Amino acid sequence: MPWLFGRKKNTEEGTKRTRETWFGRVARLLRGGTVTPETWDELEEALVSADVGLKTAEAVLAGAKARLKAGNGSSGAEDALPAIKGELVAALGDVEERVTRLLEAGPERPNPMVVLVVGVNGSGKTTSIAKLARYFQEQSALVLLGAGDTFRAAAIEQLQAWAGRLGVEVVAHQQGSDPAAVAYDALQAGKARGAQVVIVDTAGRLHNKQHLMEELRKIRRVLGRLDPAAPHLTLLVLDATTGQNGLAQAKAFTEAVACDGVVLAKLDGTAKGGVVFAIRKELGLPVLFIGTGEGMDDLSPFNPQEFVEALFAPSGVETAA
Repeated sequence: MPWLFGRKKNTEEGTKRTRETWFGRVARLLRGGTVTPETWDELEEALVSADVGLKTAEAVLAGAKARLKAGNGSSGAEDALPAIKGELVAALGDVEERVTRLLEAGPERPNPMVVLVVGVNGSGKTTSIAKLARYFQEQSALVLLGAGDTFRAAAIEQLQAWAGRLGVEVVAHQQGSDPAAVAYDALQAGKARGAQVVIVDTAGRLHNKQHLMEELRKIRRVLGRLDPAAPHLTLLVLDATTGQNGLAQAKAFTEAVACDGVVLAKLDGTAKGGVVFAIRKELGLPVLFIGTGEGMDDLSPFNPQEFVEALFAPSGVETAA
């Protein structure tokens, strides 16, 4: 899957804090010698502290032990670390082939492809939309944005500011207008102007989950009048710095609308990047992109193997006890 092989350097930089703390501790525990029952307990504690989640940590370590037993491996660290890495990669699962095809520039992508972006206010949604626009621009796609977050003050202006930097058009209505009408007009404009990708923002408020669900469903229904398959891709933006706390809020969005995957923003700002594993376990969604900085190019397609290797890359600083 060519799209998976993103910017390796960005992934390494984005996981720096996590690597130097909790996963640095895992690496240190496996730095030679025999892996004792006490070592396994400490490994579990380190993984849980990195926000991997208790269930996932237990499953990963149980799977690693099973790998060692099946392979007649020794109880040495030289065998345990590859086994743990293998289980971590497996825990991240696969990406649905349909989603992979949509993220690649190819003849099977709808024209225009509609990407609906959902997420809690403050999660980095607007910035992530700009980064996604940049990602599709790098595939030579003409991108158009729909300012569907008509509830939050300044949301429209923020999106327009990013669009100016990117050189893309924005379809916007006045604050407080119907988000579904914005989405409809954005897709209609995209069709008329020859856009290959239309990205639609949505409100991120959660004060009334029932209202949120109705609003998102209405957007999907209205888009369907122009294209029965739209939106073709629905992405949930999560703030990595909120860790496990953000997952509870995220579940409201996954219940409101069928999400295809996660854009994990602000990964570079947390020492608990293990939340990537909890997202897969708790939400049943793959992480598709990771935000690795504040620039418009600081978004990397997520590669499970590359991510796990980056977590254990040699580091000169390990601060977790």
